Amino acid sequence: MIRKTILSCIVAISLIFFSTQAFALVNFSVGVPLSHTFTGKYNDGSEVESDGVSGTFVQIGVPILPGIGIDSYKTKLKDQGDIDLETSIYNLYYLLPIPIINLTIGAGVGSTKLSCDGCDSAFDKGSATQVYASLGFPIIPLFDLHLSYRSVSSKLKNKSGSAEHDFGGNVMGLGIGFNF
Repeated sequence: MIRKTILSCIVAISLIFFSTQAFALVNFSVGVPLSHTFTGKYNDGSEVESDGVSGTFVQIGVPILPGIGIDSYKTKLKDQGDIDLETSIYNLYYLLPIPIINLTIGAGVGSTKLSCDGCDSAFDKGSATQVYASLGFPIIPLFDLHLSYRSVSSKLKNKSGSAEHDFGGNVMGLGIGFNF
């Protein structure tokens, strides 16, 4: 009985202390977007749909203090020919000191633009903001696999100012974190 109690205590202490960021000096995370769904609409009321997304999410920080990051991704717009929505956002995040899981919350600001032949002359660059959360699960000590959810708000106007398109939506991502 005593042997089982001691073994249980060792396992519990190992899970609490060795799966958390408490002993790391620097945390670094790299991720990719998996999907981009739009909640906004074009100025004529039609739905905005994604035909795939690619890019990266990168963040770096130290324990206890907020960290910084950048999201840069390109979303192909469905049924719009060869038009992509390029988004670049700079983030400030905080890794919550919770044992066993790595919970990150953050917010960011940046810009978005349409990328196509003639888009630069027809549309202004728009602003983008986001809030996000990331839930990480340690796979081995000092490494974690995390899933993130980003709620992005973005609007673009044409150069004449007569039309505004809402490209707000949600981005899901998957990444891996390293703690040194």
